Amino acid sequence: MWVILAIAFLGAILWLANGIRLIGAVSQGAPIAERSEAALLMIDLQSVFWNAAMFSNTSMAEAEACILTELERAKANGIPIIAIRQEWSIPSTKVVAKLLMKGQAIEGTPGTEVAAPFDGLASYEIVKRVQDAFETSQLDTLLETLKVGKLSIVGLDTNYCIAKTALAARQRGYEVEIVKRAVLSADQKNAVQTLDMLAGKHVKLV
Repeated sequence: MWVILAIAFLGAILWLANGIRLIGAVSQGAPIAERSEAALLMIDLQSVFWNAAMFSNTSMAEAEACILTELERAKANGIPIIAIRQEWSIPSTKVVAKLLMKGQAIEGTPGTEVAAPFDGLASYEIVKRVQDAFETSQLDTLLETLKVGKLSIVGLDTNYCIAKTALAARQRGYEVEIVKRAVLSADQKNAVQTLDMLAGKHVKLV
């Protein structure tokens, strides 16, 4: 009996550990062909995060103004805006989100919609299951259809979803730039190190 319980407990631990691994993994994809178009990725600007008091009022106000400026510039130049929303939907990641992330952004829960300041401004919308927006084929397919080879990124959080998406994009051969004043992080000190790491991976910081 105790052996069975121990095996079941170990299995549960390994299952949860795999969920944590999935959340932070950077996907591998085929190198893209040469493409001339650009797109703006608007990452995780959702009500559940934007209204969660994770960031200071000052940093939110500054980021909001800069994000809206970037969105307006993109629209004026005919650059597609892609809103990428987080919804934890893999069973193990849903449990991790419940245990470690206050249950935020689990599929089917309130607040996963685009936050009010940015609602209706995107040309396209994609749901991601983990931090890396390329984890499924949806973003790859859309960017191929749009002939996009250059990505600008705004949104949150610098240390997690922005970093993992930028790394996955670089691995595929995209030109990537992060608009520093248009991204937010709950841990700003670590964000400085993250941006330095991304710059070392040839992500442009503007």
